[in-house]
Amino acid sequence: MRGRLGLVELRGFEMPPHPDMALVQALLVRALITRFVEAPYSSPLVRWGNALHERFLLPHFALADSAEVVADLHAHHIEFDLSWLLPFVEFRFPRIGVTTISGVELELRNAVEPWHVLGEEVTTAGTARYVDSSTERIQVSVKGFVAGRHLLTCNGRPVPLTATGTPGDYVAGVRYKAWRPWSSLHPTLDVDSPLSFDLVDRATRLSLGGATYHVVHPGGRAYGGPPVNALEAEARRSRRFEAMGHTTGTIDVEALEAELMQRRAGVDDYPLTLDLRRHVPRGWGLQETWSGGR
Repeated sequence: MRGRLGLVELRGFEMPPHPDMALVQALLVRALITRFVEAPYSSPLVRWGNALHERFLLPHFALADSAEVVADLHAHHIEFDLSWLLPFVEFRFPRIGVTTISGVELELRNAVEPWHVLGEEVTTAGTARYVDSSTERIQVSVKGFVAGRHLLTCNGRPVPLTATGTPGDYVAGVRYKAWRPWSSLHPTLDVDSPLSFDLVDRATRLSLGGATYHVVHPGGRAYGGPPVNALEAEARRSRRFEAMGHTTGTIDVEALEAELMQRRAGVDDYPLTLDLRRHVPRGWGLQETWSGGR
């Protein structure tokens, strides 16, 4: 009869790489169960919509959401420290690189990118359903950014930065095609790597500096196996980031501002994300950006 007491099932968890992290994960689950057993949640649920597939895929908002959960536990007299979750943030959203440009700190971090499961395809071994792993997402955050003076671009496109609540701090996501596997969505699109970021001065129409992120080793090196430890993994990741590579010459600031205004004025399902896949080369003779139905 004890099997009829009920089942608590939590999805979305992954196996932590360290036993201490596994203990923190189990402690979080026990704390949440205790909180809801003593005081069930009866308030109306929030319909987040597309924010689940954009805002909470970025490390900044994921950590802010975790802070609200910890604050709720504290309000119910459950002592749980937010710092215990920071190793999970560094593991899931590792820092790619950071640089300072004219007093503005630019940081890149990996973000979560859901991969679509494709339809059934015939292979030599039978029938399989491949996963489109060609798309990746990173978070771009800036500190000391002056909205009335600066613009941030990625591969010549304006980045839709949004305020974080701290003066001078802004954040945005960049979605791009990183690979060209033989089975993927949009197989004809070119790879967007490397990603070149520019901090543009509106008054002088010049790039104050930039940074470059390579999806693979910039020298074309192919590693023969996985990293042996965290230090080697960090070295591989940092080698793909260069605090250089800004655009030279005069920049068309009006065109960048017009694109940003068009995004804000129109109905944009993902206002915090710059999707580089939606940029069609001018040589195709098509519209420069895709419509939502394409």
